[in-house]
Amino acid sequence: MSTFLAFDFGASSGRAILTSIENDIIKMKEIHRFPNEPVFLGDKYIWDFPRLLNEMKIALRKVAITNIEIESIGIDTWGVDYGLLDYEGNLIGMPMHYRDKRNLQGVKEVEKIINLEKLYLRTGISNNTFNTCFQLAGDKLKRNTILNNTKCLLFMPDLFAYYLTGEKKNEFTIASTSGLLDMKKRAWDFELIETLGIPKIIFNDIVEPGELYGYLTEEIMEETGIGKVPVIAIGGHDTASAVAATPFIDSKNAFLSSGTWSLLGKELDLPIINKESFEANLTNEGGIGNKIRLLKNINGTWLLQQLKKNWSEYNEKVDFPEIIKEAKKYANCSFILDTNDERFMNTKNMIKTIKLYCIEKNQGEPKELGEFAMAIYNGLTNEYKKTIEELQKIIGEEIQGINVVGGGIQDQFLCEMTAKTTGKEVIAGPIEAAVLGNFMIQAIAMEKIGSIKQGRELIYKSFNCKRYTNSNILQETV
Repeated sequence: MSTFLAFDFGASSGRAILTSIENDIIKMKEIHRFPNEPVFLGDKYIWDFPRLLNEMKIALRKVAITNIEIESIGIDTWGVDYGLLDYEGNLIGMPMHYRDKRNLQGVKEVEKIINLEKLYLRTGISNNTFNTCFQLAGDKLKRNTILNNTKCLLFMPDLFAYYLTGEKKNEFTIASTSGLLDMKKRAWDFELIETLGIPKIIFNDIVEPGELYGYLTEEIMEETGIGKVPVIAIGGHDTASAVAATPFIDSKNAFLSSGTWSLLGKELDLPIINKESFEANLTNEGGIGNKIRLLKNINGTWLLQQLKKNWSEYNEKVDFPEIIKEAKKYANCSFILDTNDERFMNTKNMIKTIKLYCIEKNQGEPKELGEFAMAIYNGLTNEYKKTIEELQKIIGEEIQGINVVGGGIQDQFLCEMTAKTTGKEVIAGPIEAAVLGNFMIQAIAMEKIGSIKQGRELIYKSFNCKRYTNSNILQETV
């Protein structure tokens, strides 16, 4: 039996999960869980990196104590964020979180240099304010001393891997979220990088998913008690790993990675970069197995998470089942959010923000918990419908259904509404798609699984999927 260790850094927690194959069934065991919450350091919103690295070491010690021999290690995080190393290989400052406000100034600085439509047509990456290119432009304004002393940029999976192996490499799927790659060549666009005034020396060799970062250093082995284990560059971007693990029943299905963000799109062989895809705000991100993920970033269950948090603070304590129950009472209400509205990106009071938005848009004033929740559900599913229609038009074929993976599938009401609003069958599962994709690429690299197709078949066999039709009939497949 071969066992692999997957580190998955999500929006609120990090996990270390041991995954193995027993009798052609995937088995998963969480060995360590820890908070992954950004913190304010002065006026800067940052990753709590030293603590998170220490949590990884704790997980490795726990593995060592079990005497389980692991084949390899893989690391995935969300996209765009990075750490900067000096000429001696030391981390300068703390990695910034993509919700930091400097990004808005970064967008304005980039616009002074290049028109955003031209930028998109060059990179194929939609102009989200949190893209790495805008963060770096913000660094030139807010952290210029740090940037001037930087020798190396490492995206977050790369940075964790560096402190485990000592090797400096940029994994392709995570680098593809930067807005600094030529997606057709799958390489850095150094002409663009120089045009933006970013030092090109800071970018490293790009490695593809399945290639080797390196082996655990002597210091890590001594500190944790674990052996000389390889660290594999998997789909470092968690969405790339999640889509890799999506058990597509029909190749014409779209994918929806449902969590803090909703990533809705289609897996393609080649990028689609044109005026139509730009106007639809569709992005071309790197996928596994030389694929491209044409998708839209849609604000996701973070909106419901913030509603739950604020309602519990300002009214009475509630949990998600109660929110769903209340939402169903107002299922026919007309409150609806534009989930892409900038005010929903980093609000500290979701209740107040939704109320003011609805009043401003002449929708009336929501007062009850169920009305606030339905404004979010209506906004999300309406955006899903719009995105499916845009995808069908741009790729020139009808999308048959939507494979939904990630933590959002635990909200059956959201799945039901997605099927009803889009008119597409929803196949929900598995929940732990990012971890499973992380594991699968490791297993392929270590020659324990033959292909992505075989890995997806194994995942479909190992985990239940639920089907929702637009008539809200729920079926379950085993």
